[in-house]
Amino acid sequence: MKGSEKSVKHLIRHSRFKIKRSDRKKAANDICTQCRNVHEDGCMNNVKIFNTKMCDRKIFITKMTFKSATIKNPVIKSLKVITAMSMCFMFLTLSACGNVRDDLTITNVSYDPTREFYESYNELFKKYYSDKTGQQVNIIQSHGGSGSQARSVVEGCNADVVTLALEHDISLIQNTGLINDGWIEEFDKDSSPYTSTIVFLVRKGNEKNIKDWDDLVKDDVEVITPDPKSSGGACWNFLAALSYAQNKYSDISLQKDFLKKLYGNVSVLDSGARGSTTTFVENGKGDVLIAWENEAIATVKNYPDKYEIISPSVSILAQPSVAIVDDNVSLNKTEQLSHDYLEYLYSDDAQRLAADNGYRPSDENILKEYRNVFNLNMKLTSINDFGGWNGAYKTYFDDGALFDEIYN
Repeated sequence: MKGSEKSVKHLIRHSRFKIKRSDRKKAANDICTQCRNVHEDGCMNNVKIFNTKMCDRKIFITKMTFKSATIKNPVIKSLKVITAMSMCFMFLTLSACGNVRDDLTITNVSYDPTREFYESYNELFKKYYSDKTGQQVNIIQSHGGSGSQARSVVEGCNADVVTLALEHDISLIQNTGLINDGWIEEFDKDSSPYTSTIVFLVRKGNEKNIKDWDDLVKDDVEVITPDPKSSGGACWNFLAALSYAQNKYSDISLQKDFLKKLYGNVSVLDSGARGSTTTFVENGKGDVLIAWENEAIATVKNYPDKYEIISPSVSILAQPSVAIVDDNVSLNKTEQLSHDYLEYLYSDDAQRLAADNGYRPSDENILKEYRNVFNLNMKLTSINDFGGWNGAYKTYFDDGALFDEIYN
């Protein structure tokens, strides 16, 4: 990689935009497209609106091409990237995220691969709530890389609830005072109503004969995985790979060498897990996708003759977390509705719906009903094996930590 290209790439991955939080009481009374995932070909639309009356207009940013390849000066290229990204975030701030609305509307800010699950869950919850109270609720849905989504809430997105890929992303919001201390104890199973793990998705026939993590470091294998700097799923991917390396090598230097070879085979680091799936499935890049189990299951369901799932010998129990954004629900007067929305995720109907969408139910009895869907014999580590998320982030994902060391 040329130095100028690498500097721009580093700038994109590490830039932090400090956008002043909007006065939500004065914000526009409509919901417009959030622009959050930034790529060389522009910005992606991340908002799903479940009541069309909530939004009379939508702003779509379809073209914001960074023509940096034609510019030789790396400083100018960097400035163009910053300008384009700043415009994206300006649209995010101005268009807001469900800012002014009634107390029967909530916004769920979630991570990439949960789109289909929450689209179905929202309809299930709306029926449950209507039967229980006689009232109709509206749910606004937003998706993107988990880390980016957490930052959007900190920067002003008026989320009532967050359903993110990992505990650490919610803790970032908690640290600003938007979420109260003790949120992880508010719901059962450490506020993790469903779990997942990390598997491999390969093309039908498995031409490269990929069976375990060792096969991903071979010279002729092209790997697709998202970027841990913006994606919670990517953090789980990294820790799953490290779990295998620690299981195989006692020498830390050999563990680092393994990770360096693996990420040296990564051709595309997308900003989120869904972006990586698109790169692998729709764009045809790579020999293997390191993926959420639920994302892999969904892909095989949609393309049964084109893809297959490989379960590695060692992986990690991935625990997405949910929380109420206390500061926002107090302003929006949606405390009880938001609590009911998350609590209902633990109901039998919702647990089975999660399993039908490829997520492992937190209810062990319901999980056993799906033993033919999930490989329950995999050796799974947990985040506690890495010192919890605070310790893991400091050791592996903060600027200058292990991921930067092995990748840059």
